[in-house]
Amino acid sequence: MQLAGKRAFVTGGRQGIGRAIVDAFTAEGAAVTTCGRGARPEEISEHVIWYDLDVTDAEAVAQMAYTTDGTDILVNNAGVQVEKTVPDSTDADWDAVIGTNCKGVFNMCRAYIPTMPKGGVILNIGSISGRFADPSMALYNASKAFVHGLTRSIAVDHGPNLRCNAICPGWINTGMLEAGFDLARDPQTARADALARHPVGRFGEPRDVAAMAVWLASDAASFATGQMFTVDGGMTAASPINPGLF
Repeated sequence: MQLAGKRAFVTGGRQGIGRAIVDAFTAEGAAVTTCGRGARPEEISEHVIWYDLDVTDAEAVAQMAYTTDGTDILVNNAGVQVEKTVPDSTDADWDAVIGTNCKGVFNMCRAYIPTMPKGGVILNIGSISGRFADPSMALYNASKAFVHGLTRSIAVDHGPNLRCNAICPGWINTGMLEAGFDLARDPQTARADALARHPVGRFGEPRDVAAMAVWLASDAASFATGQMFTVDGGMTAASPINPGLF
């Protein structure tokens, strides 16, 4: 029970990585509140508090911070992915991706930092795409680089009152993974090639990211702040040469 007595707020907890973090925090003893757009999912634990929240709405976020005053752990997971190059991206694409991935994270941090007790923890979900550009995902790549920069700034500006780190997942088995492969001329071949680039021999699961989130949110990580923790099965540790050819 590494998070017993802690109050956590996780954005985007309906599914995927966010849902895995909600479940893992609950299992570790935290009192968890989560949010998303729309009604509460039926399958979410009855012990978890759900709010319908649009993180791009600064006023609504500020009200949420007031409502959940005393939150010890904030996880900014809500995110949007659009699979387009710069010339193909529309103003609506900009508003969707930058609005949620950048403005949404900024809104949450701005509202919650003043309300968090000493020793608070902010975890932002970044991505390896914030360091290495995935093809045809220009806005998404840029948005995650913003998240990484914001994470460092918060750690520097607000320590020792709180710690702030980012988790940078690689290829995780979610809907975003499939959307990325669908961009390829031959999705099946692209998937096999990507899998061969993982030294652990598999793609990640949401629970892999959640396990890192539990550690970073716990007192065991009390000396870790301002860092980007990559969880990608070793993919970015390798050279561009496909190890499956050797």
